[in-house]
Amino acid sequence: MNTDRAECGHLTEFSAQLAQQLDAYLTFQHPDAQQQAHIWRSALEQPIPEDGIGIRAVLAELGNWVIPNGSPIPNPGCTAFITTGATTIGALATLAGSVAAPQRLGLTAFNFLEELSLDWMARMFELPEGMKGLYSSGGSVANLVALGAARQRAFEGLGIDPARDGINRPCRLYASAECHHSVQRAAAVLGMGRRSVCEIETDAQGRMCPAALRRQLMADQETNLLPVAVIANAGSTNRGAIDPLREVGETARAYGVWFHVDGAYGLPGILDPRIRHLYAGLELADSVIVDPHKWLGAPVGIGATYVKDRELLNRAFTQEAATYLEGACTTEGVAHSMDNLGIPYADMGVELSAPSRGAVVWALIREIGVAGLRERIVRHNSLARHVAERAQEHPNLQVVSEPTLSICGFRYLGERWDDLNELNRRIHRRMVQRGLAIPSTTVVNGALAIRPCFVGARTTLKEADELVDEVLIVGQEVAKTNDEAAG
Repeated sequence: MNTDRAECGHLTEFSAQLAQQLDAYLTFQHPDAQQQAHIWRSALEQPIPEDGIGIRAVLAELGNWVIPNGSPIPNPGCTAFITTGATTIGALATLAGSVAAPQRLGLTAFNFLEELSLDWMARMFELPEGMKGLYSSGGSVANLVALGAARQRAFEGLGIDPARDGINRPCRLYASAECHHSVQRAAAVLGMGRRSVCEIETDAQGRMCPAALRRQLMADQETNLLPVAVIANAGSTNRGAIDPLREVGETARAYGVWFHVDGAYGLPGILDPRIRHLYAGLELADSVIVDPHKWLGAPVGIGATYVKDRELLNRAFTQEAATYLEGACTTEGVAHSMDNLGIPYADMGVELSAPSRGAVVWALIREIGVAGLRERIVRHNSLARHVAERAQEHPNLQVVSEPTLSICGFRYLGERWDDLNELNRRIHRRMVQRGLAIPSTTVVNGALAIRPCFVGARTTLKEADELVDEVLIVGQEVAKTNDEAAG
């Protein structure tokens, strides 16, 4: 009898070997991948094998060449962008799902946790009563799903089914000028076009101006544009700004427009009692998104969309009947987990095949509870405030963007530099290459700033202080080099 060449068991032995390699990686003692790229590239760049080398040899190559040359993102000193390395339970729950529930379907414990974990997050983040969710691959798809529901409702109000028949008139989406670019992409994918996104001006703190929103909505009443959604930030990517949700939501409601809140990064900030009041008005939302792969510590690839009426998602994204499923399931006499597919998530979004993400989120919350997550968020927000305080106290530093959440924008001041943006660009590039503290940059009101975002479970006050120290050390080096070249 022929058997498959692939190993399909013995996880105890092989996962233990892999775990040792990953634990070694998590000490962060290895050099950056680019520093020895010629070595691992030459080891890995082989012709496609006619005959395989077996699982033990593959694990050895993973341990020798791949894992040690992975990403610096899980390093606690990496505060660039808004992403992080998974916590241990997140990685283990992902492994469990990939083996025991490779598809998001069936009446299994994994699928039960899809709905339970979504409901847990809804309660934890104080979402409107009755909101139901759907997992997807991240904030970009989560926004797409939410705006798909908004488009469906707007056109159904005209007696049109846009999912079935397409759109027949130009649309308008109203978003903060600091909205995530996935909003424009969602508009394009949904057939409304990127130019349908009208950027509403923001104040000095990067928050949407409700008066400007009202003026635009009023002006558009005189056109044939169909208002589809007003999109507010609950923690912008650029600097963590939280729009005035109540004013924006009440304005959207007054004009009969869908109110969407992008909380991909910042929604968990509601757990910080110091800023909870900034989320007042969240109860007005028709849809909300959040990314567990950010502050919750899940592996990348988990976002969630919540809507007040999940049937809208079904109408917006249904695949309609499939012949290969006809007769495959039943609602009567269910006695086996494959008798029924369970909640039809595949008809509520853009993914048919999808992993069991709910078990991961369930495990993350079950491990540390709401109290543990609150402690993390308060710690990270405090780190951003600490960085701002140090910058305010040092004569060579300047705060460019005061923190609301866990993002702080600041820059180095060089006495003999006319172009401070170029100076800080050089400082940032050298910091990245040194590899101790790796923030990103952003531009705020024309000023380029060093921009750390604290979301990693491994990140502490030590890394926040090291980042400020690095800016000062590297800033002095760059400034001195320039002085010597000029003199």
